[in-house]
Amino acid sequence: MIHGTPSPRNQTHAHSILAGPPRRRRELGVHRDATVGLLAIIMGISILLSSPPVRAEDASPMLLSQMISKSGNQLAAIDSDVSAQALFTSTLGPALGLNDAAGAVGAKRLSSKLVKELRLAELSQSISELMAAMAVWQFADSIGHEGTPSTTSTSLHKTRQDWVTSRSKVTSLSDLFRLVQTDPRTGPSQATVPLKNTELLLAANRTALEASQKATAAWWDIYGWKERIRQAKGRARLCGTWQWIIHNHQIHGEQKSTVMFPPLGQVSAQAAAPTEIIILGDAIYLRWEHNGQLQEDSLLFIKDDAKIEGSFVNNLGGWGPISAKRTAPCQP
Repeated sequence: MIHGTPSPRNQTHAHSILAGPPRRRRELGVHRDATVGLLAIIMGISILLSSPPVRAEDASPMLLSQMISKSGNQLAAIDSDVSAQALFTSTLGPALGLNDAAGAVGAKRLSSKLVKELRLAELSQSISELMAAMAVWQFADSIGHEGTPSTTSTSLHKTRQDWVTSRSKVTSLSDLFRLVQTDPRTGPSQATVPLKNTELLLAANRTALEASQKATAAWWDIYGWKERIRQAKGRARLCGTWQWIIHNHQIHGEQKSTVMFPPLGQVSAQAAAPTEIIILGDAIYLRWEHNGQLQEDSLLFIKDDAKIEGSFVNNLGGWGPISAKRTAPCQP
């Protein structure tokens, strides 16, 4: 997809993915992405939640450790997906900068089609994993902060043990439970007490570290949920076979080719494939890299996704228009 010879005019130029003539920009405003509109509504719902939401620019997994300290009693009380989701939607989700996710899972009376499109089952599972990991983190951290841990203050009832074990997937948790069940204040002789306390504290530290890693991974998964939906919807529109026509003004040449875009998650069978694809509404950004050559395409869906038009620029000085028409539908 790279054409032409070097030219100073274009070597440092990069097109914006939203670049294009006024008519294209008007089309972009008219053909709004339904999912983006829905997510805007969800953002509005999240503002009504009881806990003040964190600003988007302040969202960070670093907030997790703060919530372990601030919401320890609430985390110590969750023992099911229902209670975990309730705490997330009302308090912890907005406090962790996950406002859109909290609004989505807390929304009522959504259609089955919308639930599927928003992947709420997948999102709910990630939320349960996050909350369980945070609960384990809080539990292990509370043991580490006690001078002399006791079974009274560190015990969990059976239902909660089963839930946090299955949802958090913290492998070191079972060893911590085993040690907690052995009262460190009893034994063959008092000389064993410091040793048992040390073993318990070490296990608690290991569990807290692993739980923090699990919670961070779950946070990032939830944080990227909205973008995954947007990209999946865009890739579904792009998926298919296209007749690609490029006119290079540098060499006054035209090239026709067939470009196939597979469904999201599948690898293209053709030799040349974009190294990066970003789709925002009707705007498409494609980045091609091959043997040190770079090309960027700035495109728009038109004609009910039957055609694509836009332009390209490459690091060899080539530039010009691109037009494409769909010749075959998406083949899963």
